[in-house]
Amino acid sequence: MKQLLNLNALILAATALLASPVALAHDDAHAGHGAAPDHAAGHGEHAVHGTSDGQKPWGIAGDPQAVDRVIEVRMNDQMRFVPEQIEVKQGETIRFVHRNEGALMHEFVLGNKAELDAHAAMMAKMPGMQHDAPYMVHVGPGQQGELVWTFNRAGDFDFACLIAGHYQAGMVGQIRVVAAE
Repeated sequence: MKQLLNLNALILAATALLASPVALAHDDAHAGHGAAPDHAAGHGEHAVHGTSDGQKPWGIAGDPQAVDRVIEVRMNDQMRFVPEQIEVKQGETIRFVHRNEGALMHEFVLGNKAELDAHAAMMAKMPGMQHDAPYMVHVGPGQQGELVWTFNRAGDFDFACLIAGHYQAGMVGQIRVVAAE
């Protein structure tokens, strides 16, 4: 009888979790945190502000056949990106090549500070949460990954590793998108 009560409590808890707004808002978009090291672009739409066509305040997924420039970004276990500051021109399509020089999984997530802060807080509360979107790439230890992004809006934007603890340790960087002349 006690085992049956414990089973019923477990089922109720699981049902409550699945019905929660947080779980529903992120169910489809979080499907590849442990994806292959060379994972480039995701298919899920993460719960950040944008339009249904994928436009975000910081740009839109780029066409891999229309890359203007390649920028290498190294990641390490000192919780740093190299370089930490990047400048691009409005309208440029950049192929980011991410090289993980560490022994830990790292990721590169484009965004703005408010979105990254919110996502990092969620990741800290749910460290096993998985996510996948065109503006992020997950890179295994000693591996490399790529992300192609078109910066079609001028402004100052950010990137970060949102794996629990990495963002809090300072694994962040900035991208300045200079307005087209």
